[in-house]
Amino acid sequence: MKQIVNPFLPSYEYIPDAEPRIFNGRVYIYGSHDLFNGKNFCLGDYVTYSAPIDDLTSWRYEGVIFKKEQDPLNKRKRALYAPDCIQGIDGRYYLYYSAIGTNVIGVAVSNSPAGPFEFYSYVKYKNGTILGKGKNDVFQFDPGIFVEGNDVYLYSGFCPDLLGVFVTGGKQVSKVGPLCIKLEADMCTIKENPHEIGVKSVYNSKNTKYKGHEFFEASSMRKINGKYYFIYSSILGHELCYAISNYPDRDFEYGGTIVSIGDVGLGDIKEVRNANNMTGNTHGSILSINDNHYIFYHRQTNRHCFSRQACAEKIRILEDGTIPQVEITSCGLNNGPLLGKGEYEARIACNLKCKNGGTFYRLFKGFGRPYFTQSGKDREFDGDQYITNIKDGTTITFKYFKFDNSKNIKILVSSTNNGTMKVYNENKNEKRIAYEELVTACHEMESGISEMEAYRRFGERCGHVKYKTFATLLIQNLQKGSRHMGEMLEKESVEAWDDRKRKAKVQGEAATTKLLFPMILMLGVVMAIVMLPACLSFYG
Repeated sequence: MKQIVNPFLPSYEYIPDAEPRIFNGRVYIYGSHDLFNGKNFCLGDYVTYSAPIDDLTSWRYEGVIFKKEQDPLNKRKRALYAPDCIQGIDGRYYLYYSAIGTNVIGVAVSNSPAGPFEFYSYVKYKNGTILGKGKNDVFQFDPGIFVEGNDVYLYSGFCPDLLGVFVTGGKQVSKVGPLCIKLEADMCTIKENPHEIGVKSVYNSKNTKYKGHEFFEASSMRKINGKYYFIYSSILGHELCYAISNYPDRDFEYGGTIVSIGDVGLGDIKEVRNANNMTGNTHGSILSINDNHYIFYHRQTNRHCFSRQACAEKIRILEDGTIPQVEITSCGLNNGPLLGKGEYEARIACNLKCKNGGTFYRLFKGFGRPYFTQSGKDREFDGDQYITNIKDGTTITFKYFKFDNSKNIKILVSSTNNGTMKVYNENKNEKRIAYEELVTACHEMESGISEMEAYRRFGERCGHVKYKTFATLLIQNLQKGSRHMGEMLEKESVEAWDDRKRKAKVQGEAATTKLLFPMILMLGVVMAIVMLPACLSFYG
C-alpha cells in the first residue's frame, strides 16, 4: 500500500511558498526554492514537482523551470520570491514572480505547466510604465494570479509593521492591505488600476475581525463552491488565514485561521511560546480535488528560516463556507493514518519542541533547541534528514499511525551522551469529540455565525442526547436568560454522570453473562481432570 508523509517531497528538497495548481489532470507545485543551510531566503532557481490528481503519493520532479538570470532586471541573480502560475486565456501557462530588490512583478510563459518558462514581460500600465516603478506605486511582492472566464486578476501586497521599511529598502508599502490589479487578455497590461479588496493590514484593522490576524504577505485566490477565498499569511507569520467574498476583487470578510505551523490557536495553545513547534513564516494555498480540500504550507528546518519544506493537510469546508483550523500531522495528504508497521524517518515528526515550548525563528538560529537537519551540503539525492540537539524535556510527536497488529515500537538513536527516551502511544480514537466540536463552534462564531446557531449545530454534530440538552440550555439562556443557569448545568452534569454509571453497570452485567458459558466449559474441564484419576483407579 502506497503512502505519503509530511513533508511530502524528498527530504533533500526545500520548496516553500507552495502554490498547488491542477493542469491536465495533474497537481503542480509552484514555490520558491530554498537551499539546505542557505544564508538567505529563496536562493535556488524555480523548480516544480507534479502528481496525478488521483494519486498524491507519486510526486515527479519536473526539473528547473525558470532561472534567476532569465529576468532582464536580475542579472545579479538575486533571489526569486514566491511565484504563482495560471493557464492564460490563450491556453499558455503564465508564471508570475518577484525578485528581491526589483520591486516589480515579472511574467514568464510556457506551452507546458512543467516548463521550461521563458521571460515574457513585466506587469505594466498601458503607457508602458512598469508596475512598481510609478511615482505612487507601492512595494510589489508575492503575486497571486486568478483567471475566471475572460477576466484576469492579479493580487500583490506586503504589509509589515513600521520595521518593514528595512525589508523594502525604504519603498512605500500598501497600508490598506493587499491590492487587486485587473489585467488585459495579454496577461501583463493593467486594465484597472490597483485597488484594495477589504482584507485589512495592521494600519487599518481597528474595530474589525482582522485584528490580530491582519494581512502580511502571500496573496492567493481560490474559488470554491461559488465563494471566493483569499488565503494569506497573517502578521503573526506562523499561520495561514482566509477571507471570503462573493466577488473576486472586493468585499472580503475575515474568515479565520486555516493552519498554524505551531498549532497556535488550537486547544489551549494561545501563544507562539507555547507552540507545538519551533515556528517561522509560512505560505501556501488551498487545493481542491472533487470533494476533498487540502491546505498547503511550509515548515522550518535547520534552526532558521532559510531551509523550509512543503507540507499539506486535509481540511473541511463547512456548508456555510467556513474552514475550521486543522492541526499539523505527519500523514497530511495520506487521507488517513499511516500504517503502524515498517520504518519511518525522523523527519516526519510534526511536532518538535524543547521543554520551554516553541519560539519564532525569525532570521536568527534557535540555538539550544532541537531541529531537523541533514548531513552534507545541499544536494538532489540521498536525503538523510534527522533530528538533533535533543535535550532534557524535548518533545517529538508523530501523528497519526494505525496500530492494528503492531506490538513493538523501536527507535534508532545515535548519541554521544547518556539519557532516557520515553515513548507514549496516544489513541486518537480517545479524543474528546465534544471538546473538538466545541472548538469548531467557537470558530463558527468567530467567522460570523450567530451564537445560537453555533450551539444548535454543536448539539447536532455531537448526536448524543445529553449534548443536545446542553446545547438547548445554552440557547434558552441566550433567548430568555436565567439566574439559575449554573445550577441547571450542574444538575445536568450529575445526571450525565449517573447515566454513565448506569450504562457501565449494564455493560458489566452483560459482560458477566457473556462469561457464563466459558466458565461452565472451564468447570467441566476441571471436573474431568479431578474425576478422571478416580475413575481410572476404580476400574484399575
